[in-house]
Amino acid sequence: MSHPVIGIFGGTFNPVHVGHVRAAIEVAEALGLAAVEFVPAARPPHKGGEPLLDFALRLRLCRLALGDLPGFSVNAMEADRPGPSYTRDTLETLGRQRPDEEFCFILGMGDLLSLPTWKDGLNLGRLAHLAVHAREGLGLPHFRAFVAERAAAMGAVPTSEPAVWGLPGGRRLTYVPVSRLDVSSSDIRERWRRGGRIHGLVSEAVRHELDNHAAALRAGWGRPAPA
Repeated sequence: MSHPVIGIFGGTFNPVHVGHVRAAIEVAEALGLAAVEFVPAARPPHKGGEPLLDFALRLRLCRLALGDLPGFSVNAMEADRPGPSYTRDTLETLGRQRPDEEFCFILGMGDLLSLPTWKDGLNLGRLAHLAVHAREGLGLPHFRAFVAERAAAMGAVPTSEPAVWGLPGGRRLTYVPVSRLDVSSSDIRERWRRGGRIHGLVSEAVRHELDNHAAALRAGWGRPAPA
């Protein structure tokens, strides 16, 4: 019997927004994932200069964003890990702790293109399935070109499906087109700084929680412009 495949959606979620949630839903439906876990990074190694909210607040915002969405949850495993939050370490830990499950790491096209700069990034497909969703205006041709160029390093082999490559251990690397939502955490932070409205960019539960933590936002993102 095959093991259930759990989607792992990592990121800083600074803050989590509707684009994150919608992309995760569409990937889960396209691949038939048994569940999806959002895994906020406590100390993201690639975000050294980014103004970052406290981990506990980002964790709570993710829980509020998902609400009671069936099959979706937040995993706080990064909370107690020392040092930077490397995806390789996260996937290794999950595989060791939960041997009766398979995992599918969900990443954006921008993340795929930057994998060579990640810690052991091109070997992530030896630890989990990979699902790439495109929201940055880059599509299937860019996906195929990237993987073809690095196929040997990734252990990837083409299949009869243009959007699917085989990976070691019977895993798959899949391109999943999702609805394009031009929402980014950096844009939300900038709107907040200048006193703009972020309605519709984040869930109402997340927006209310951000309003309730104005002091934390001023410390983490900078003071918004006076009204």
